[in-house]
Amino acid sequence: MSGGPSAKAPAADVARELRAAHEALGQRRADDAEAAFKRVLALDPDNVEALHYMGLQTFARGSIEGSLPYFERAAALDAHNAPLLKNLGVAYGELGRNVEAFDVLSRSLAIDPEFFVARLHLAGVLEDSGREGEALANYYGAVTKAQAQGRWLSESSTAPALRPLVLHAMNKIDAALLPKYVDLLAPLRSAHGDAALARVMQCVDIHLGRVPTVYPDPRQKPKFLFFPGLPPTSFFDRAQFPWYAQLEDNYAVIRAELDAVLADSSGVVPFLKFDSPDQAEGYLAGEGATPNWDAFFFYRHGRREDANCARCPRTAAIIDALPIVRIREHAPEICFSLLTPGTHILPHRGVTNTRAVTHFPLIVPESCALVVGGEKREWREGECFTFDDTFEHEAWNRGSSTRVVMLMDCWNPYLTAVERDAVSVLVEAIGDFNRAAGIAEP
Repeated sequence: MSGGPSAKAPAADVARELRAAHEALGQRRADDAEAAFKRVLALDPDNVEALHYMGLQTFARGSIEGSLPYFERAAALDAHNAPLLKNLGVAYGELGRNVEAFDVLSRSLAIDPEFFVARLHLAGVLEDSGREGEALANYYGAVTKAQAQGRWLSESSTAPALRPLVLHAMNKIDAALLPKYVDLLAPLRSAHGDAALARVMQCVDIHLGRVPTVYPDPRQKPKFLFFPGLPPTSFFDRAQFPWYAQLEDNYAVIRAELDAVLADSSGVVPFLKFDSPDQAEGYLAGEGATPNWDAFFFYRHGRREDANCARCPRTAAIIDALPIVRIREHAPEICFSLLTPGTHILPHRGVTNTRAVTHFPLIVPESCALVVGGEKREWREGECFTFDDTFEHEAWNRGSSTRVVMLMDCWNPYLTAVERDAVSVLVEAIGDFNRAAGIAEP
């Protein structure tokens, strides 16, 4: 790597050469671009863009050792450049310097967790280092993130240089995950037989992409896990939920404890967490006022909120006696759901049709409604109903006071007891694997 003069060159000269380099790149004149970037480095030896480009060109010519001084110098100057760190990590990996490759690729992903190309190369380094489990998780995370953005779905959507590694990743995933899930379900298969788990294994094949997903109703599209063979219905028949009586017969008891919560709003939090107000725009809308969808949770992501349950002990006891979904770190989700006047929960879909959502309306002003799969339903205080939230649905409060329903997860009533147990095992395992793969839960 050539040096330059000790005195800093005029910024205008550097800018002129950078423009020349960019123009040559735009016209696909690689040799002219490289010559311009060399002139940049002669004027400004610490120019990160020029160092990075020269590293890439040197690497592309097969001189991996020769690319390192460029990449290393650039990374020392710009330690928060995720693509640069990725390229340095790839160079280290090609040279068998796996410790250094792991370090810089991990730093790249810490800067940009969605950088699926860096995750793919990190998986390769982990595999070369004999860390098979971690490698598999990162291969899966890379492929999943890429395909969610329409990449790596075919040869045409995969960069030629990446195709061998992407194909290798997919083969590793196919070879490992199916046996993993089959082994997890082995105790249930031994106890109940293959026929009892037939739909479960179809669900696994769909989840792994081994067979195409065929929705019986085009309005139904789970974001996470589709279980085949369940009759598609937006709203379920009341007769399928005999435990409604445990809620409806205790309306006055639950309403009294809700009133105490509303009088002292400590413990009431936003139902959804957003990093910025802009993120909420795709989920909530308001008519004149700031939209608010809040909740007082009894269970959240499967964890019991003991302090809130202690404030509403009779309601908590009723909830704990219900046949609710219990999946570690996933379900149930049970809360008083508060929708302020003017708030509109925009159309969205839930994660899986193995779960249904029950609403027990407690305070219902005028002009409030829920629409599921195009079917409108108005809440009636003290009267439960259950719907499949994998159908697109939305809700609004166009009244003058806050609407409150108790919202809770329950099993889809068309699942057998054995299938419920199997789904619990699968969802916990998939969740653990997704976290290791750097995939956020839906």
